Amino acid sequence: MNKLLFTSLCMSSSILGTYNGDAQSQTDLSVQKPNVLFVFVDDLTFDGLNTLGNKEIISPNMDKLIKSGVSFNNTYNMGGWHGAISMASRAQLFTGLYLWNTHHAEKNRYKEVSANGQVWTSVMKEAGYKTYHSGKWHVPTLPANKIFDEAESIRPGMPGTVKSSYNRPLSVGDTAWIPWDTSIGGFWAGEGNVHWSEVLANLTIDYLNENKNSKEPLFISCAFNAPHDPRQAPKEYVDMYDLDKIKLPKSYLSIHPYLNEMGCPKSLRDEKLAPYPRTAYSIKKHIQEYYAIITHMDAQIGRIFEALEKNGMLENTLIVFSADNGLALGKHGLVGKQSMYDHSMKVPLVFAGCGLPEGESRDQLVYLQDLVPTIYDLIGVETPEGVEYVSQLDIIKNKKVDAKRDCVYGAYMNLQRMVRNDRYKLFFIPKAKQVYLFDLKKDPEEVNNLYGQKKYDKIVKELASRYLSLAEESGDRFNLSAIYPEIFEN
Repeated sequence: MNKLLFTSLCMSSSILGTYNGDAQSQTDLSVQKPNVLFVFVDDLTFDGLNTLGNKEIISPNMDKLIKSGVSFNNTYNMGGWHGAISMASRAQLFTGLYLWNTHHAEKNRYKEVSANGQVWTSVMKEAGYKTYHSGKWHVPTLPANKIFDEAESIRPGMPGTVKSSYNRPLSVGDTAWIPWDTSIGGFWAGEGNVHWSEVLANLTIDYLNENKNSKEPLFISCAFNAPHDPRQAPKEYVDMYDLDKIKLPKSYLSIHPYLNEMGCPKSLRDEKLAPYPRTAYSIKKHIQEYYAIITHMDAQIGRIFEALEKNGMLENTLIVFSADNGLALGKHGLVGKQSMYDHSMKVPLVFAGCGLPEGESRDQLVYLQDLVPTIYDLIGVETPEGVEYVSQLDIIKNKKVDAKRDCVYGAYMNLQRMVRNDRYKLFFIPKAKQVYLFDLKKDPEEVNNLYGQKKYDKIVKELASRYLSLAEESGDRFNLSAIYPEIFEN
């Protein structure tokens, strides 16, 4: 479908409208490009909403969005070069470069990327968009107030926290930390102790109200810090979740056997949140608070959608929803997101509005950052030559289209590496000389290691070969093959 023709569908299709896969006959160069609302959240794992598979979670507004659009079931973030995975994830979004290429650009403060007009916001501005951002940023060498037309209430990587939010709960009677206690700051810090998720929704709604008659299309980046820790929410949201009914994940462990070698030691900030060894009670409490802050965030996102509709903007707005990375929360004995397991690498990705298919999902492998060139295609803008991520518009339009990637790659510092195809994942922990092979079709929880079984030798070799090419593409300079000659040598 011609990009301009596809863009024109926004003028006549609402988020709940019907997709028309055939190109319309007319082209109107005067048709205004659709608004783009990008809702980006922090630490939401790929099944972290009810409709995405976790039936314990209450998320009616996001569920409605998912049922009104196209969701991707295998969306990966490549990883990070230090513990703050969200920083690398967000930097890749705005540069369009793969993981290590972004890291190399970061060392030069993104000067070349900015100079060639490749930064996401510069492309949107060139296309005639007014650009706005509020909420979490976390790309300090690419300041939001310099690349957006307007940026307000810019939040750091995470809210401030207190000692009592770590190493807890130690027992059923441990109430040193209470998620709805506004006196301890965190998400409650600020004038009037208004939760940051509510502040963000208020600001976004104000911007929509002020710009509902804008002659220029709007690009609105709405970045929630939730559901990152400290996982705080009003008491009524925590009370929605009965602790006795919360289930432990199938991959729950009291401790990971290679936590030090994989770069997730007890001293890592994320891993200090829950006590060692992990206990069933402590993990359930963290899950309860995670669910509560998600439900509270969902309510705020619902308010934003209501404002879009009230202002008559819904029919001409493309809504894109995703998260920077996932989270473990007790899976494999981990609490954070610094790993190559799916719970930490996979995220939700949803496109809705502008005549897109409704209530459909796609299983093809994609990267989170593919959303940017996909948006370019949807609004009829050429993707700059330097962008390495690719548009998934063809797959959005037709679920039978072949995947643009047969494999995806992942890395965490020089401590973990991963490659997966449509079924198998090969996962390395070099310092431990440990290798995992998971059959993700039969074993989505990644608990049964198949590596070492002769019948899988061919699969290991095939994945290892693909790893080498993908690592080179990403700018990876770590010599994994020297550590595992038995795998990488022919």
